[in-house]
Amino acid sequence: QVQLVESGGGLVQPGGSLRLSCAASGSIFSINVMGWYRQAPGKQRELVATITRGGNPNYADSLKGRFTISRDNSQNTTYLRMNSLKPEDTAVYYCNAEVKRIGVRTAEHFWGQGTQVTVSS
Repeated sequence: QVQLVESGGGLVQPGGSLRLSCAASGSIFSINVMGWYRQAPGKQRELVATITRGGNPNYADSLKGRFTISRDNSQNTTYLRMNSLKPEDTAVYYCNAEVKRIGVRTAEHFWGQGTQVTVSS
């Protein structure tokens, strides 16, 4: 199996910054796309950002310029740097990874358990 573990969430004041981390472990042969999604109370889960194995990022239009996604392939880890945080960024942030497992022909998507980010004064 594959496990994704997020960390770095918490309470931050408006205008502040946070960096989320997501580490993948388990029977991993390779990881293609890694990404972050978020879900606010009463809303659907939405894309925040994704990044390919080669390091090409893709962002939700509304978050460009404030959020930066990166990854360390040697550690099977992705990061999300969030700057100039606003109350509307409050949500549970989930990590997702497209993983090719050892001995499995096709890639599968796995999710982390989520980490809470609360932006409030």
